[in-house]
Amino acid sequence: MNYILGAFKPSCNISVTLNDVKTRKQVPLKKENGQISMVPLFQSQESIAGVISVDPVQGKKVEHNGIKIELLGQIEIYFDRGNFYDFTSLVRELDVPGEIYERKTFPFEFSSVEMPYETYNGVNVRLRYVLKVTISRGYSNITEYQDFVVRNYSPPPSINNSIKMEVGIEDCLHIEFEYNKSKYHLKDVIIGKIYFLLVRIKLKNMDLEIRRRESTGSGANTHVETETLAKFELMDGAPVRGESIPIRLFLSPYELTPTHKNINNKFSVKYYLNLVLVDEEDRRYFKQQEITIYRTAETAS
Repeated sequence: MNYILGAFKPSCNISVTLNDVKTRKQVPLKKENGQISMVPLFQSQESIAGVISVDPVQGKKVEHNGIKIELLGQIEIYFDRGNFYDFTSLVRELDVPGEIYERKTFPFEFSSVEMPYETYNGVNVRLRYVLKVTISRGYSNITEYQDFVVRNYSPPPSINNSIKMEVGIEDCLHIEFEYNKSKYHLKDVIIGKIYFLLVRIKLKNMDLEIRRRESTGSGANTHVETETLAKFELMDGAPVRGESIPIRLFLSPYELTPTHKNINNKFSVKYYLNLVLVDEEDRRYFKQQEITIYRTAETAS
């Protein structure tokens, strides 16, 4: 099966076949038009090699000033749409100026490519990797793109402390909450407990939320978007002093990404556990705690 880089153009069709097409894993990627397509998956330091074919439309020839393929890592911030920030840019020249009358193939290889950041599609920003084929012509270039996904894996952290805090309202509410650790992989389980030391207000329910906070830009141009990805009911009804409520929240059902810290000085993605208590007068009390999410090889799916 070929990974098709483009549809028919006025004069030719372009396609690319990866050398490991039969064994390379494919994963879904949401395109700008909202459609989902399956694209090849890579990780940093892998080589990307294959063959480009240029197939002129029957009866036509392709005159060109050269053919090249580029491997690009790009960041696009949506409020600056159209401007791509390239953090990786590699090029291979495939052909010198000339004419193509019949199907012609060109091998290419990018060896041990450093791809330090993961593919990311967010609210205000996307980070993508793309193969870009350009047939240069004097009047209009023929340019086609093929996206691919990069995921990078981390070993389990050597230090992973639990989270333990006491919060409350003076003389009204005093609770102690504990999470078993502060760093979780994408298929992990959050285990913890909530312990009520003092309850003098009438609570009716309590939820635990997973929130993602995406920050783009800097200074006065910083844009922050917060999404609630999961809402898990811990308690329905009024607790009493001394009551302990267990927490067991599986992360695998939710569309999470690893934590991203100041990626190329363009954006960050952080995750928080947000404890929400609601009293009988619908007043809401919050306590938020940042956690780190990482990807292990076992969570490659």
